[in-house]
Amino acid sequence: KELEQMAKEQDKESEKQALLQEVENHKKQMLSNQAAWRKANLACKIAIDNSEKDQLLQGRDTLRQRKTTKESLAESASNITESLMGISRMMSQQVQQSEETVQTLANSSRTILEANEEFKSMSGTIQLGRKLITKYNRRELTDKLLIFLALALFLATVLYILKKRLFPFL
Repeated sequence: KELEQMAKEQDKESEKQALLQEVENHKKQMLSNQAAWRKANLACKIAIDNSEKDQLLQGRDTLRQRKTTKESLAESASNITESLMGISRMMSQQVQQSEETVQTLANSSRTILEANEEFKSMSGTIQLGRKLITKYNRRELTDKLLIFLALALFLATVLYILKKRLFPFL
């Protein structure tokens, strides 16, 4: 349920779908494990019932037959218990794997969010840089225009002085 809730909270659709697929896989495995457990219990009950029927139908059981039957029942119960323990271990391993997967996804989500925040701050810095460059380009154009006008005024002054000195009669 926690993994399914975490999947619903994911921003990216691909991560959400991957987590939901993982949830479905765990649900299917849990249901198959429960079915196997029920089958094992049912098989054990049927074996016990059949054994009891056989004992009732035979009527005369010797002590040795009872001992053998009890031993076989104990052995089958032990086998069933071992198989159930194996199923329990497998379920525990699957739960541990899903916890590790959730932890990995949480870490990657955190890393992605940090990278996103860093890119947002970089975007602001880039915008400021763009404004400064535009401002410097305008200043450069203004400076060129002022230098050109100053040069033109200087040349006009030089020409006026030369005209007055070389051609005073004009």
